[in-house]
Amino acid sequence: MTDPRRRTGRSAEQICARRLSRRGWQILARNWAIRAGELDLIARAGTTLVIVEVKSTHSGLRLGPTAPALAVGPDKQRRIRRLAAAWLATHGRKLAYRDVRFDVVGIRFDHDGEVASYEHLEDAF
Repeated sequence: MTDPRRRTGRSAEQICARRLSRRGWQILARNWAIRAGELDLIARAGTTLVIVEVKSTHSGLRLGPTAPALAVGPDKQRRIRRLAAAWLATHGRKLAYRDVRFDVVGIRFDHDGEVASYEHLEDAF
């Protein structure tokens, strides 16, 4: 993986998965992909199935939204919902859950590659 953006994204997903695991969440899938796209993280928090979209950026960049989590607009939300439906169609019957929720986690890295900010928006859309 040589693309710096992909490396940053994968690093952010690893950080997010670790933090969620420490909170007691069960990580069910990471980077689940089909032709239509990819879901970053699929987790269970108690009786809730949570689809987590992870967005990351570096401090000082002038492009894009002011917070990484704001990069998940209506088109991206629709795509994530369709992907979640596909995942549930193939994996959902094996799980016990009451609700499905969509969260967005935004991680901003400083110039040294350390986490400068971590924002978790529960039930983001």
